Amino acid sequence: MMKWLLLFVPLAIGLEHFAPERHLLIFVVSGVAILPLAGWMGRATEHLAEHLGEGPGGFLNATFGNAAELIIALAALRAGLYDVVKASIVGSIVGNILLVLGAAMLAGGLRHREQRFSAEGGRAQATMLTLAAIALILPAAFKSAVGENVAAAALIPLSISLAVILLIVYALFLIFSLFTHSALFSGSYTAPEEEGHAKWSIGRAALVLGLATVAIAWISEILVGAIQPTAREFGLSNVFIGVFVVAVLGNAAEHATAITAAMKNRMDLSLSIAIGSSVQVAIFVAPVLVLVSLFLGPAPMDMAFPAGLVLSVLLAVLITGQIAGDGRSDWLKGVQLLTIYLVLGLTYFFLPDMVSQ
Repeated sequence: MMKWLLLFVPLAIGLEHFAPERHLLIFVVSGVAILPLAGWMGRATEHLAEHLGEGPGGFLNATFGNAAELIIALAALRAGLYDVVKASIVGSIVGNILLVLGAAMLAGGLRHREQRFSAEGGRAQATMLTLAAIALILPAAFKSAVGENVAAAALIPLSISLAVILLIVYALFLIFSLFTHSALFSGSYTAPEEEGHAKWSIGRAALVLGLATVAIAWISEILVGAIQPTAREFGLSNVFIGVFVVAVLGNAAEHATAITAAMKNRMDLSLSIAIGSSVQVAIFVAPVLVLVSLFLGPAPMDMAFPAGLVLSVLLAVLITGQIAGDGRSDWLKGVQLLTIYLVLGLTYFFLPDMVSQ
């Protein structure tokens, strides 16, 4: 079935070029086209994880999964749409740790009564998320304390300094998780010797992962271009579009792979994908966008996120830290994460557009 859905990929590209005014049709077709591509990305990630371990496999999936979001954010950055960029960053962080991880724990918990993962690795990733939340809170608090006019001159150098610090910390975290303490993230899963189960080589898996990422980036850009006019027809606000609609569709690859891994009782891989992707967005993608805005955007972008977005990240990080700290998961924990995401989604859905600015 998934192979036949690949036909929607050229169809989405064709509609974008020959019928660009059919926004709703482009939105639906490109959304369906992402599904088989996400499936191929998930298969490649699983085979890489069999060679490299659950931690590195999850890291590679998070990296390639965030490539599409980074490309889309760079396009918005070039256009000076900084509010959209910030909303999509927060949406990606919140979506991965609440929606992706919650759906994975629910799906895995329905098949397995209780699942185990490395508590030390989970706590390490949750601590990085807390660090990222603090880094997002302080510029917003600074702006609120000194006033918008006074803060304008100081926010850019402050944001640049924070961006450099976060990138250094991210590099150190990679050394910690992939080299010096990789055993904390490797998990205990061993691939079953199934009849007809052929393990892909590292080269083949990496090639499929790369090609799927390029295709997802292309289709995602088409899809995001159709979201704005389509959402306007349904009266959705800008912040809801950025935090929830764009983030959910942009994280399609992570959704598919994390849920599939959890159903196969590979919670270390699922956790590395979901939480690892949020960590990467918070302390790598966001700082990179701040630094790139110095050269690409019409003006530098600061790290002072709106108070409502910062609060959403903080609440999501708090509940995730509690759930990921004990090394076990079940379907109820998945329901709890999904409930928080639903509550946030309803709040932003009914939030007037002018309040979200």
